[in-house]
Amino acid sequence: MGPVLAGVLQLLDLIAALALAYKPLGTYMAKVYTSDKHWRVEKWIYKGIGADPDTEMRWPAYLRGVLAFSAVGVLFLYLLQRLQGHLPGSLGFAAIDPDQAFNTAASFVSNTNWQSYYGEQAMGHVVQTAGLAVQNFVSAAVGIAVAVALVRGFARSRTGELGNFWADLVRGVVRILVPIAVVGAIVLVACGAIQNFSGIHEVGQFMGGSQQWNGGAVASQEAIKELGTNGGGYFNANSAHPFENPTPFTNLFEIFLILLIPFSITRTFGIMVGSVKQGYAILATMATIWVGFVALMMWTEFSHHGPAFQAAGGAMEGKEARFGIGASSIFAVSTTLTSTGAVDSFHSSFTGLGGGITLLGMMLGEIAPGGVGSGLYGMLIMAIIAVFIAGLMVGRTPEYLGKKIGSREIKLAACYILITPALVLVFTAFAMALPTPANSMTNSGAHGFSEILYAYTSGANNNGSAFAGLNADTQWFNSTIGLAVLLGRFLPMVFVLALAGSLAEQKPVPETAGTLRTDKPLYTGLLVGTIIIITGLTYFPALALGPLAEGLA
Repeated sequence: MGPVLAGVLQLLDLIAALALAYKPLGTYMAKVYTSDKHWRVEKWIYKGIGADPDTEMRWPAYLRGVLAFSAVGVLFLYLLQRLQGHLPGSLGFAAIDPDQAFNTAASFVSNTNWQSYYGEQAMGHVVQTAGLAVQNFVSAAVGIAVAVALVRGFARSRTGELGNFWADLVRGVVRILVPIAVVGAIVLVACGAIQNFSGIHEVGQFMGGSQQWNGGAVASQEAIKELGTNGGGYFNANSAHPFENPTPFTNLFEIFLILLIPFSITRTFGIMVGSVKQGYAILATMATIWVGFVALMMWTEFSHHGPAFQAAGGAMEGKEARFGIGASSIFAVSTTLTSTGAVDSFHSSFTGLGGGITLLGMMLGEIAPGGVGSGLYGMLIMAIIAVFIAGLMVGRTPEYLGKKIGSREIKLAACYILITPALVLVFTAFAMALPTPANSMTNSGAHGFSEILYAYTSGANNNGSAFAGLNADTQWFNSTIGLAVLLGRFLPMVFVLALAGSLAEQKPVPETAGTLRTDKPLYTGLLVGTIIIITGLTYFPALALGPLAEGLA
């Protein structure tokens, strides 16, 4: 079997698995967020945190809950890292430096999981499990909660109430993320991923010296790292490390976990707004972009230009031999079209155009299918922009799901889509203009520019993957990327929740003959075009200076 055919067959297997899980999981999540009953363990949690899960919140109160919970998470994780040298199970590692501790705390709480440290050489068992792994669960649940609040804004009328943040948060963790992550961890352990609390030990003699490894609760963190579209690896090599991702099967299984909730939540959306067809339209948009990007990536990486590529069967540099080009391409696209920082190959070693595809995937806003929750609310914002454009073309007030898209709604949507590009481009411009940040680049020219552009694109879009080749463990990059991940996560949530509150207060508009049908293929095509055009107009100059210049050289 040729490598191209193997890659295509893996893609088809993945699509089949996602299709089988789509309906049951999407329906189950809809029941989770519409149920009025509380599990006993959930009642214990509510009592412990002093929350009343039955109290409805308007959008300012919901936002305060999101920000307060996240601020406490940043502070707790920062202190845990700074006190690591005094904690049991630290493996002898010292406290994390202040700037790196801030960067890591901001990164994991914001579901970004950008890492400027070597996991196996910096973090002990307590920080990894009680700090980083916990944030993998709760940061993902926060994203789902905000998405559900926006869906309620479409589904409800003549009320500003969007549900209860604490109930949505707890249910997301207890009823969705924990059960699936447990099953995922068992599968990974059965296939060879490690799960222990061993210390540092030597594994052999290499070139006259010994190599040391430490164990850890890797499989359990790996499962939620992918399921929650987090991405932070236990080891520096991330999902290219055999302890995290030992076989081609686990590689495909991890991609499945990454895409599982972001795709399935479109059915949750359809059920909660009373039209499953609307969920299918959003799903079709996400799937079209994802499949298209995978096809483009495989084409760029399998193209045989030059004797080295011909001998290797494609661009094998930076890719694991046990996965190959096809599986690495699927993983790279899936991780950059979602907010997952996991990598099973090093994107800096992709072809110039291949690296550009990973960049473009993040620049779309990671909405195809995007992160858990964040992908859905990002796509719904683009859906609003698309119906607004359609309304301008036919000269009528745009409507979406029975709600009029007026000046307030379109201003909030516009602010949402502008904030992340502003963060990326401004921080990149400063990093390139100042003398010190440029010293962290290991490559010059277009590729060096791509390293810095990728870093801030990854941070501000809450992705967390790295292009590799950039020394990001400096005070400048730790501080500015930490700031970018916080602003890139929580400023858009302000606009999402404000939009949800505005929509929930509206009176439903009856459908007429002139209403744009948003559950038809025509609208799906319009939505895909809107996403590509808006992103292209925003980022094309930056892409032209980096990956396009390198790929066309």
